[in-house]
Amino acid sequence: MKVIASSIRKGNIIERDDGQLYVVLTAESFHPGKGTPTTQIDMRRLSDGVKTTERYKTTEQVERAYVEDRPFTYLFQDGEGYTFMNTETYDQVIVPKEVIGDQAAYLQENMEVTLSLFNGTAVGIQLPQRVTLEVIETEPAMKGQTASSSYKPAKMSNGARVMVPPHIQPGTRIVVMTEDGSYVERAKD
Repeated sequence: MKVIASSIRKGNIIERDDGQLYVVLTAESFHPGKGTPTTQIDMRRLSDGVKTTERYKTTEQVERAYVEDRPFTYLFQDGEGYTFMNTETYDQVIVPKEVIGDQAAYLQENMEVTLSLFNGTAVGIQLPQRVTLEVIETEPAMKGQTASSSYKPAKMSNGARVMVPPHIQPGTRIVVMTEDGSYVERAKD
């Protein structure tokens, strides 16, 4: 199905003129003062993992591949990949590490995700926008440092590094955006 380039989002699957399927890693629209607005799309070819960047006019038509988005529950990871269960049929699907990519750090047992299926094969994953993680290590706050002035690095329970406000201490549970790994707020639990 043809859509305009500016409507393409991270995680979408597009089919290029070469007949290959690509998963969108980032899509950014540029609106210069003069000239034509453009959309730059960074994508990875599904067949072999090669990354490429393409720039389109914002109103240019792009072929979005028909993929079926289905709800799945994450179960576990093993040597073969990541195992998910279809919440409607209870069928299990093993998704290779290449499809999950760096989003694997945010997967948690029993997490509800959306898998994009193309001809029955998982080609993409959409995580919840936010996850709650525990801070396991962080630097002590410096005297005179205010909450608004600067952030400090913290190591999370999943191994990811997140910049957090100075008042956050080890053992604190925080909410993190899965798209860019940024701090949102202290968890309310």
